[in-house]
Amino acid sequence: MSAETLKLASDFPTPDETQWRELVAKALKGGDFEKRLVSKSADGLAIAPLYSRRRDAAPVSGETAGRRWRISARVDHPDSSEACDQALDDLKNGVDALTLVFPGSLSARGYGMTCETVEDLDAALNGVALEMIALRLDPAPLGRINAALVAALVEKRGLNPTACVIDFGMDPIGNLAHRGVLAADWPTVGKRLADAAQTLGAKGFKGPFLTCDTRPYHEAGASQAQELAVSLATGVAYLRALTDNGLSGAEASKAISFTLAIDPDQFLGMAKIRALRRLWARIEEASGISPQPIRINAETAWRMLTRRDPWVNMLRATMATFIAGVGGADSMTVLPHTLALGLPDAFARRVARNTQSVLLEESNLWRVADPAAGAGGYEALTDELAAAAWALFQEIELKGGMVASLGSGHIQSRIAKVRESRDKDIARRRSAITGTSEFPLLGESGVDVLDVAADFSRGIAAGRDGSRDPAFSDLVGALLQGALRGAVTPGPAATTVAEALPSVRLAAPFEVLRDKAEAHKARTGDYPKVFLASLGPIAAHTARSTWIKNLLAAGGIEALTTEGYASAEQAAAAYKASGAKIACICSSDDIYAELGAGTAMALKEASAGSVLLAGLPGELESALKAAGVDTFVFAGQDMLELLSELQEQLVW
Repeated sequence: MSAETLKLASDFPTPDETQWRELVAKALKGGDFEKRLVSKSADGLAIAPLYSRRRDAAPVSGETAGRRWRISARVDHPDSSEACDQALDDLKNGVDALTLVFPGSLSARGYGMTCETVEDLDAALNGVALEMIALRLDPAPLGRINAALVAALVEKRGLNPTACVIDFGMDPIGNLAHRGVLAADWPTVGKRLADAAQTLGAKGFKGPFLTCDTRPYHEAGASQAQELAVSLATGVAYLRALTDNGLSGAEASKAISFTLAIDPDQFLGMAKIRALRRLWARIEEASGISPQPIRINAETAWRMLTRRDPWVNMLRATMATFIAGVGGADSMTVLPHTLALGLPDAFARRVARNTQSVLLEESNLWRVADPAAGAGGYEALTDELAAAAWALFQEIELKGGMVASLGSGHIQSRIAKVRESRDKDIARRRSAITGTSEFPLLGESGVDVLDVAADFSRGIAAGRDGSRDPAFSDLVGALLQGALRGAVTPGPAATTVAEALPSVRLAAPFEVLRDKAEAHKARTGDYPKVFLASLGPIAAHTARSTWIKNLLAAGGIEALTTEGYASAEQAAAAYKASGAKIACICSSDDIYAELGAGTAMALKEASAGSVLLAGLPGELESALKAAGVDTFVFAGQDMLELLSELQEQLVW
């Protein structure tokens, strides 16, 4: 087939935005374009429905353009033997990187590798060829001790550090945000970080040694611009600490990586990754450092996981993995879909790693570097997000930098405002959580997790004698001699404190209601029930009765449904026979005008404790209230509050 026969697009006139706007105006029939078609991000950025192509855009690349991202699996089982078996199984089945999760880290969730000595770590990684894979240490309290353990293990095994790809993951500022405390004043912490980075570099490790982890802020509810701002401010704090203590600017920048949480928001998620690369390049330029591509470790977001219908977490993880891969992350960790319920089993771990393998091997997402380059929407959002983040970063710097801003509560209060706004949207179901607030499944079957109890006291520093502050090389040496980590942990100095950020899953408020309903079912044998007094033919009531059924299930309440009733008397008789305490009238506005008031009166006479009506009443409000309707249920109201009130009446 010749090229001449393939001129499809050129056979049609080129449309422009003016023509599109005219068509949209007709479709909206006088509706407001901005209100109907332009959405807003958590930072107030406008997200338009249509963008023009950007022909002047250059790709934003990672460490190596067009290279596969690394598939990382968590090593988080408290038992060394079990942790080893899990790691080897993952490595045999597609994983090429491991994330070592130590107790007390943000993502340990009450679990984590129990490694008090180098021998413990050696046992947990027995059979793992460290020089053939990548390692990432999940940021945790006493991260410097964890880094020393890994360095000691490399030396114990006689490996060449230059052959090892290890991100040592030290992030004391992130742990300050998560735990609310540092074991020393910031200048002392900065000296320790520089000492560790210099010692590891001298041994031949290429790093990075520190990471700017935005997950504590994401889990507390931060917006995309806030995440970027704190990552920049944290990175600048580390740059200053390292350069003030002997490292060059280039060495300091190379010593830093970034860790991001990725949720299913495709447009803003990709823009966030792309904006971070641009912003850090600007930091390097302003610092007199020749910009180099940064390493970004991505992880699917904890706050999007649900305990109810956890199978949907697979879909969320797939979307987040797509975003991270196409956005240009250098490594990716998928949280198993059952993690919110306990320590994942082999099946959940398999699904987590295969989510990435399918997108890499079958979808070939890695073969194009920054495919979003030039796409008008992604470019515009990247620019706007970068500008918003830079302004917030400057605000943090004006208040004394990252440590001072955490200490004063400035960052916490800014994040809290965004979290509160998002919480309201979730309560009103404007932000839907599939399987939890929308399309919930009562009586769902459970999923399997390992029979290992979470212990959130693990990882708290213990055994400090406070007598000395050893150099990093001395830590490694002592650990090689068999010392326990508690014996080499520095004693507390002038402690730095801050208000700890909360870790919040978005679905948690609805899950509390579901748990209460399940407890009721365990006691009585039935879910709490609401009778649906559906009036008229199915076509008249099905939209509202289905909507109400979904809503009630989100609170663990079963809706008693039928095909509908032709009269108020029929509905009242069926209600009385149902044994329910609450009734909800469902139908069309026309039938409400005809039968609504009479049905409400009949239900009250049948001893209904409360009568609801689905939909806004309009001009019928006064008459319906007078007839006995207690509550109108409509889209946009606080559904958490409504469901809680219903449970108060139904659950005993």
